[in-house]
Amino acid sequence: MVPPPPGEESQTVILPPGWQSYLSPQGRRYYVNTTTNETTWERPSSSPGIPASPGSHRSSLPPTGNINCVTFPHPDTMPEQQLLKPTEWSYCDYFWADKKDPQGNGTVAGFELLLQKQLKGKQMQKEMSEFIRERIKIEEDYAKNLAKLSQNSLASQEEGSLGEAWAQVKKSLADEAEVHLKFSAKLHSEVERPLMNFRENFKKDMKKCDHHIADLRKQLASRYASVEKARKALTERQRDLEMKTQQLEIKLSNKTEEDIKKARRKSTQAGDDLMRCVDLYNQAQSKWFEEMVTTTLELERLEVERVEMIRQHLCQYTQLRHETDMFNQSTVEPVDQLLRKVDPAKDRELWVREHKTGSIRPVDMEI
Repeated sequence: MVPPPPGEESQTVILPPGWQSYLSPQGRRYYVNTTTNETTWERPSSSPGIPASPGSHRSSLPPTGNINCVTFPHPDTMPEQQLLKPTEWSYCDYFWADKKDPQGNGTVAGFELLLQKQLKGKQMQKEMSEFIRERIKIEEDYAKNLAKLSQNSLASQEEGSLGEAWAQVKKSLADEAEVHLKFSAKLHSEVERPLMNFRENFKKDMKKCDHHIADLRKQLASRYASVEKARKALTERQRDLEMKTQQLEIKLSNKTEEDIKKARRKSTQAGDDLMRCVDLYNQAQSKWFEEMVTTTLELERLEVERVEMIRQHLCQYTQLRHETDMFNQSTVEPVDQLLRKVDPAKDRELWVREHKTGSIRPVDMEI
């Protein structure tokens, strides 16, 4: 970056306060605002609101802004952006910026919010597995108690058709116990175990997504810090060059001219360093952007897969319950049939026939 020959710019145009004119190594003139570090090929106007040249117009708003090391277009000057997946409310379209942390004064990255949602889903899945495990335990304990009760000897001496019905009642408990044991075994193999296996795989996928994006965001922050450092260095070199140029205008000397040459070289080097840092930053941000799209879509897929998987296994759970209820009905149906046949008069007849001791009744004793 080379300053104009002394007096050249000042004799032809008057620059606004804070602006300086320089020549690029290719000989093209550009302008630098030493206050804001803004650079432009177009000569800034000395009169506010009047374009510097016909047909040209520069907004007073910066074209971009940086929020937490991520660069965004200025909302008042940015071109219209199309959603990556219109009408789908996709993760990849709505979680780019950071959000203020409701728990404090810091911010939470948009991707972190997606992770929190996924982690919550993982926790819900864990609790569902625990629920099914408790249901299995209830079924197993219930089956054991039914089987134990079926072996109870209470009322075992009941006879006749009622005794037969009572024996069937007790036998039905053992049959029902077997049904509940089978139900608990199916719950374990067809619902609980698949939920747990899916949760483990889901957890591994989440860790990969989390670490990868976090590393890219750290790299982006590092690149941004390098840009700011290079920007500051360029500002210092430009000010040093400006100061030496002013000294040359006041007093020509070989020493001052040599200092200007050194200052030019340092300023040029600082400009090259800034461009290199900006290029590396943009590469890092582009990589982060690409991986954000890919990873958020992957999180979206994982969430759909998780919900669908749980839905299917809950449907399996309800199907097993329906089957269990049907089995229960089948085990109590013989009991219902026998209970409908209970006839106290007939039972009495059968018992009398078997145990009678005589049919002649006693009479009064006569004196």
